[in-house]
Amino acid sequence: MTGNRSLAIALLGDDLILRDRILRPQLADYGMAVEPFTTAAELYHRLEERDFDIVVLDVGLPDEDGFAVTQRLRILRPALGVVMLTGRSDTTNRVRGLNEGADAYLTKPVEIEVLVATVQSVARRAPSAMIFTNVKSAGWSLDSKGWRLIDPGGTAILLTKSERKFVACLLDRPHEVVAREILVQALTDDASSFDLHRLDNLLHRLRRKVKSVTGHPLPIKPVHGEGYVWICN
Repeated sequence: MTGNRSLAIALLGDDLILRDRILRPQLADYGMAVEPFTTAAELYHRLEERDFDIVVLDVGLPDEDGFAVTQRLRILRPALGVVMLTGRSDTTNRVRGLNEGADAYLTKPVEIEVLVATVQSVARRAPSAMIFTNVKSAGWSLDSKGWRLIDPGGTAILLTKSERKFVACLLDRPHEVVAREILVQALTDDASSFDLHRLDNLLHRLRRKVKSVTGHPLPIKPVHGEGYVWICN
């Protein structure tokens, strides 16, 4: 994703091995921030709290079939990208999925490169896809490449690779608590071995840097036990 922030992916399916051990880490390897869901109800509830760029979903779900979910998502979030990933390979179901509003219909097993290319293609077409130049809040913004944080007075702070990803995730969701797990997935390819204390250390260093360069406090606050939030005054 050249120049793009990490895509926020909702991964909906009840095959936990495929979802959590295969697809989730592989998508994270491509820089995507993935949040898993088992039921449609869980996803709907989460959509009240945050936005996603793409939903990758199975047809067979415990509480609602994927076709119905796709229809409902088109009402709830018209700009949301929807990729169906299912074992139903017949033409009838493929046509039905696309007619119900899916942007793409893939069948299992799928090569991760094909899934990633499909997700990125859908994201490029979706109105919700954003580049760093659009990531801004209350006078703070990232430049076109995302390597400099611009304060309300126009002063630029050069960011490291980790700081860049950390800031982009939070700045794109002002006033929303971004879970530690989402930030970790954006920062590393190996979330399982990532020490969560590194997030606090990263924020501490970034605060000192921003304060020393601009004189302004960085408007990022930790939320105990949950994550971090970009505060807009």
